Amino acid sequence: MYVRRKLVKIVKLVLTIFTICFWAIRPIKHTKKPVAFLFHVSKWKRSFLPFFLKEYDIRFVPFDHQIKFLRYELSKYPNKVFIIWGYNHSTEIIQYAEKHKIPVYRMEDGFVRSKGLGALHTPPYSISLDKQGMYFDSTQPSDLEELLNTHPFSEEELSRARDCINKLNELGVSKYNHVNKQDVSEIYGEKTKKRILVIGQVEDDASIKMGCAKNFLNNDLVRLASKENPDAEIIYKPHPDVLTGRRLKHSDPDEVKHLAKVITEPLSLVDSLKTIDHVYTITSLSGFEALMRGINVTTIGAPFYSGWGLTDDRQMVTRRKRKLTIEEVFAGAYLLYPRYVDPHNGENVTLEEVIERIAN
Repeated sequence: MYVRRKLVKIVKLVLTIFTICFWAIRPIKHTKKPVAFLFHVSKWKRSFLPFFLKEYDIRFVPFDHQIKFLRYELSKYPNKVFIIWGYNHSTEIIQYAEKHKIPVYRMEDGFVRSKGLGALHTPPYSISLDKQGMYFDSTQPSDLEELLNTHPFSEEELSRARDCINKLNELGVSKYNHVNKQDVSEIYGEKTKKRILVIGQVEDDASIKMGCAKNFLNNDLVRLASKENPDAEIIYKPHPDVLTGRRLKHSDPDEVKHLAKVITEPLSLVDSLKTIDHVYTITSLSGFEALMRGINVTTIGAPFYSGWGLTDDRQMVTRRKRKLTIEEVFAGAYLLYPRYVDPHNGENVTLEEVIERIAN
């Protein structure tokens, strides 16, 4: 065991020295574009991300790379930005960027993503690049929040928003679209009273950590929905990644079976919203998809669509100043904020085209 540990240390040291030398001796690549150093990007995403970032010359930084070993490469390009995928493990990057006055942007999947899951390496049709924060981080402003606060929505944008909402509803397209359509009555049973759907999330996900000010678990959400709606039928849909064991669960659905019908079989979000009168969520995008279908929504955290007068909000964000319609929030979040590209050939596409391609 001791020999193995020593061998691992030696291998890591050799790889570190090799990486330092590699970055140090790489010749400068002359470009008229700003150079974007991309952090925390999985290898399977690297073939299509340049299609979404055409204004930059891209440099993918190895996942486990310490930023101090990049200083030789960084010094070659005065016009540069850092782009980080998601929110995890970025403290060192942020501190370095602040010290050297390098802009830091965040990147995530868009709201109408693909036919299959990112976990299964399905490339996305949409990406959100945010130069202030990220749409799910309510602790600070984001490009989306600023857009919703200030943008003068035109009649053309609102008309497109209405058409896209109708198209999404008619074709049954959501963010992910990998689950086959089902007759929800076979799963929910006959509807005899008001029906509440509780949307489960991955409880240690950044969208909850950055979007909810208090420690609130899925089971807490079920209990709250049951307490506030004692005469209603409560249906609880745990997150599929938690059910399959791909992500850790911090609350056990079995503990709330006496309060709610727990859905354990695969069920698409589109189908799960059928026959539902009210949705409870912490910060899930599912809440906005419920709003698009005319369903009342209670939010415990502060997702991007809360605070504009559309939802029953339990966490206020004082930065959100306007009352907006569902079409205005949709136009900002789905039409203006994301970038839409065919990840297979780099062709720029519209949301309308993405919906058709996913549906077909």
